[in-house]
Amino acid sequence: MNIPFLDNWRRRHGTGYAETLTAAMQNDPQGVGELLAECELLRARAGREGLQLDDSPESLGALDQLPPRWRDDPEELPWLGNDAGLYLGTIIVRTVPGAVWDVWPGGQPVVRLVSGREINVVEAGLDWAVAGAPELSQVYAEAAEA
Repeated sequence: MNIPFLDNWRRRHGTGYAETLTAAMQNDPQGVGELLAECELLRARAGREGLQLDDSPESLGALDQLPPRWRDDPEELPWLGNDAGLYLGTIIVRTVPGAVWDVWPGGQPVVRLVSGREINVVEAGLDWAVAGAPELSQVYAEAAEA
């Protein structure tokens, strides 16, 4: 994941990516959440298909229904999957009470539910982009039930 402000912070403070993201999450969780929500590639590809992503749970179901044309581009596939996972995480954090962004020691952003369960949304997004399963709406539904 490439977040430019984190690169600048690392250079100034001499820390690694994981430490930088963890510190940023602690100091400005809302700001980092906004950056994670950008998902420019996913939004652009959905827009080409006539789908405007509105950060609602319903938009996940609409994404699940799109023809997977992105699979034709193996270079773009992991970036789109990453964006899909971050978009999923953004919706969970914004709509599931108590859900928050967290960072695993390796620097992987995850969503932690109030129950303590952690969802590796980026992995779910990559699985969805590559294989179509699990559906994003299904992962959301499971998170909302917890």
